[in-house]
Amino acid sequence: MGRLVILGGGESGVGTAILGKQKGFEVFVSDKGEIQEKYKQVLEHFEIEWESGEHTEAKILNADVVMKSPGIPDGVALVKALLEKGVPVISEIEFASKYTDATIIGITGSNGKTTTTMLTNHLLKDGGLHVGMAGNIGDSYAKMVSEKDFDHYVLEISSFQLDGIVDFKPHIAILTNITPDHLDRYEYKFENYIASKFRIAMNQDKDDYLIYDADDEVIQDWLGKHPVQSKLVPFSVKRKLGEGAWLEDKTIKMKLEHKTLEMSEDILALEGQHNVKNTMAASMAAMLVKVRKETIRNSIQSFQGVPHRLEKVLKINHVEYINDSKATNVNATFYALDGIKKPIIWIAGGVDKGNDYSELMSLVREKVKCIICLGTDSSKLIDAFGNVIDLMVETYSMEEAVKVAYKVAERGDAVLLSPACASFDLFKNYEDRGDQFKNAVKNL
Repeated sequence: MGRLVILGGGESGVGTAILGKQKGFEVFVSDKGEIQEKYKQVLEHFEIEWESGEHTEAKILNADVVMKSPGIPDGVALVKALLEKGVPVISEIEFASKYTDATIIGITGSNGKTTTTMLTNHLLKDGGLHVGMAGNIGDSYAKMVSEKDFDHYVLEISSFQLDGIVDFKPHIAILTNITPDHLDRYEYKFENYIASKFRIAMNQDKDDYLIYDADDEVIQDWLGKHPVQSKLVPFSVKRKLGEGAWLEDKTIKMKLEHKTLEMSEDILALEGQHNVKNTMAASMAAMLVKVRKETIRNSIQSFQGVPHRLEKVLKINHVEYINDSKATNVNATFYALDGIKKPIIWIAGGVDKGNDYSELMSLVREKVKCIICLGTDSSKLIDAFGNVIDLMVETYSMEEAVKVAYKVAERGDAVLLSPACASFDLFKNYEDRGDQFKNAVKNL
């Protein structure tokens, strides 16, 4: 089969290594950082050669194919050297999809990916389908393909993973929305990031489907200039559509290839307009793989949502504490501020990815009483909102931020952790940040 080199010894890398070994490749895993102990044990168990803390070029440049972890930018010298030699550098989803005939539902977008992925998986499971959920969430896709023979996969896919596809083709693609994010990886050009997201549909044909937000001007504009081959399935909360999903008199209505489905907006377990859209997208995907209407309605009511996404933690002295650590960009925070109907103490900040805070201005003026900056550098937040908010406090640990929020909050307020930034300055990842918030609240 040839030599498969994997750059990055995390979840996707180790999963790909297992699948590659199973398919007869000579496999080598290389990680410039430290590979976690649990992954080292898996590699040892499968007798896969690995190195940690360095990249030995002589062992990498002789690859027949390289799977690159999504965290490694295309611009690093080693990746450039591989491409110059003509070695294919692909993503895990590209590699794994060659070894399954399952029906794939691929979900991407700047926000709402995880909720839509988990909800779609929930609907298909409740519908009795043999389904696996992977990608940016849970176990790696490659590991699943190596271990289980699912009929359907629901995959959460990032733009970085889409950058590494060649032939990958989901039968159903969902594009939740596109707002500026990760621009540091796309030469600070929004159009490069948009093009990356639309790669999810690039191999689709007339028998495939693209479910997308028709209220998103960026998506509409791009589709107008770059037609796709797949069948377009729009959803909207602003206007009635002839085909797709829309909102009419607080009722979600769907019409899809002569099938119809209606349900009251009130039955949704999740609050907010963005969750109406996530529900529309997931429900139409379920309809396309023939899940029964009644099952869809019942499943929507029982879905509990995603940890670290507008997660209600505790009420203390009539103040609600809400964990939205998964909001790593401005648009995700917009949804959070928009959805909360109380005065807000907002904990924000972290690693700025080229954020433009102007779209939050009207919501901050209307709802936010105090901003607690949490991070090593809060200058951009202070520049953006210093003249709008009377009280801004800089903090450097989660415990400190929560204590300040507790002192400032009054009866009927909400304390919202919705950082609008990445977490890597003070935390391992957004989960660690959210867990620290929950622990700090519980220790008040």
